[in-house]
Amino acid sequence: MSKLEVTLTAFVVPLVLLFASYSLASPNSAEKKNQNRYGETGTLQKMIVENADVAMQLDLNGLNGSSSLVARPVILHFAAAANSFFPILVFNDLLRGLEPGSMALALQDSSSGGVNAPGHNLPAALRGSLKRLSVEKLPSGQGIELAVRDSNTGFTFFNIEGPQYGYDAGGQALTITGGRLLLSKQFANALGIPSEAGSLAGTISIGAAMRPIEIDQIVNGELQSMMMPALRQPAVGTQPGPDVIVGDLPEMAQYGHAGTQVGLAVGTDSCNRGTENVDWFALPNNDHPVVPQNLYRMSSTANNNDRFEQIGQSWLKHTFAAASSNDCGFGCNGVAGDHLGSGCSDLYSSGLNARQSGLGSRAWVNPFSGSFPSGNTANNHNGHNHDGVSHRIRVEASDLNTALNPGAIYFVEGQYVTPHEYTWCQSHPGQCNMYNNVSYRQFSVNGGPTNFTFSPVGSTIQMQPAIMAWTGATVSQAEPDPGNDGIWFMGYKVTNPSAGVWHYEYALYNENLDRGIQSFSVPLGPGVNISNIDFHAPPQEPGWANDGTQNNQGYSSTPWTVTQDASSITWSTETFATNQNANAIRWGTLYNFRFDADQPPNPTDATVGFFKTGSPSGVLVQAPGGVPTPSPTPTSTPTATATPTATFTPTPTPTATATFTPTPTPTFTPSATATATATATTTPTATATATPRPTPTPRSSPSPRVRPTPAPRPL
Repeated sequence: MSKLEVTLTAFVVPLVLLFASYSLASPNSAEKKNQNRYGETGTLQKMIVENADVAMQLDLNGLNGSSSLVARPVILHFAAAANSFFPILVFNDLLRGLEPGSMALALQDSSSGGVNAPGHNLPAALRGSLKRLSVEKLPSGQGIELAVRDSNTGFTFFNIEGPQYGYDAGGQALTITGGRLLLSKQFANALGIPSEAGSLAGTISIGAAMRPIEIDQIVNGELQSMMMPALRQPAVGTQPGPDVIVGDLPEMAQYGHAGTQVGLAVGTDSCNRGTENVDWFALPNNDHPVVPQNLYRMSSTANNNDRFEQIGQSWLKHTFAAASSNDCGFGCNGVAGDHLGSGCSDLYSSGLNARQSGLGSRAWVNPFSGSFPSGNTANNHNGHNHDGVSHRIRVEASDLNTALNPGAIYFVEGQYVTPHEYTWCQSHPGQCNMYNNVSYRQFSVNGGPTNFTFSPVGSTIQMQPAIMAWTGATVSQAEPDPGNDGIWFMGYKVTNPSAGVWHYEYALYNENLDRGIQSFSVPLGPGVNISNIDFHAPPQEPGWANDGTQNNQGYSSTPWTVTQDASSITWSTETFATNQNANAIRWGTLYNFRFDADQPPNPTDATVGFFKTGSPSGVLVQAPGGVPTPSPTPTSTPTATATPTATFTPTPTPTATATFTPTPTPTFTPSATATATATATTTPTATATATPRPTPTPRSSPSPRVRPTPAPRPL
């Protein structure tokens, strides 16, 4: 039972029983401990008001001594001062009572209208105290529990009779409804109507978010332990709920090489836009963000923007020890450690993100829910040894060699995936912030052929995946199962490199879609001839002990098989049922598909098949010749990014050629891809809310901070 509805009088017996056992459990009295061996066992929380809304409905006729039988109501709205000492006692998630205290009330702007309008004047005494009223819980023995008073003078305006109390343990929310505002003797005398003392003047309701200030563990009436949590600081973020973004990607460096590959890492500066502090509990706890890093190259021999390819990916940094900086300029509330505070930022240098013992396999993580096993399962390096590229951004040196890739433009991408955003979304529909956790930045490349340095170009582009930097391409977002899985992006670009030849370039990027993508099919018009069929995917990590893949074999790097008939061309990898480690487009990866054709483009539906679950779906692209028209036509969003300036740039490296098998391809029925729409939730009367602030301009890249070194893990 998580919610208790009870009248004020119902507190008397259980409250006496609770404090009888609790007081007998004093550590200073062994005799009383023995007497109380049958006392209660559980968790006792003392909680105060974190924030609250208070609504009073008053009858102006009654307050002004009118004998009219027609009420003239006016509603006053107040907000309680943050962290008001209006304590309640909760035992085993059930409300046991209120303790003496008070909450100061601040009149809200919405209440000013009508209060002093002609014919609606509040009595002078009340009007003069409107900005210093408080609701007080009185000590026992006074015949009344609650009152409305002037917090400065102690003048009592109303006694509150018959309130109904409710407590929701899941939301730590207290409600007080149905309270009758009775004229006090003081106020009745001040109004010149002493005989009306005790008469009904209106009603009051309160909705409060509570916060524990003391948590006691009691066994058989004896106090076993006491904890005093720190008070939550005021929210300064602007987005309801927790909302981690990548605020900046300040620097990138090389940290090793092995064979033909190099190992890179990028610094990531996370920022919490949300009004809630984000959980940041370090391993072995599994309630913290994980951070993948990706590298992309935009290039071609023609104009260096025809292709956009992913050339590197890393394992996941497991976060710990959040800082309380203000690098995004949101106005940090100062919370740090096990939480990233509202508005705060936390910088991880590239050196920290390159530390191999702090990186875990992507295979353990559901990218939509952010869930992964607790303990050290998701970051277990026992049974394998590292070289210079292990778990870092693994890149072929030839893909960075500026001599081999003249004019290419490089982009690095960071992402924060946190379970806290998902769990918050489940209990707060419409406050789902799992879709904006990716940012990217352009970097120039120097050096080579085996040792490279990198310099940032321009600013970090926040809350967008790197595919949005693809100049001249059309990029659209797709969400196959809104509310149950993540999103992916379809990018395409058609060029005409020579007379009678059109180059078709497609890129599929999976941001946080757990089901993955297994096939991609493009229609072909009658009589279309295609050539130069190709496929590109980023390097995969080899299999490692404890890496979360099936039998620790790692994900396959086998190029996708191509099938073609007169009406379509399809690329596909093995199905999940055949090989769970197949080379599917998993989260945080981008795959390319391309060919040349002898006919110009027309809009149509391509078909995407999923890896783990779900029916194939259609997505808008362009394809050669007289292809079927898209039905219904999905909405696509073209990229509108300025062409980045970079000194260096590579051309694509040779990739494994896809196997060509001229067999008929299965026929799928394209359908429009659904896009999630945030659903507004009903806000009950007197429910605490946060006040949005304008979003400030992000600041320049900060210097890395010194953070405590975690306990060493086996290499």
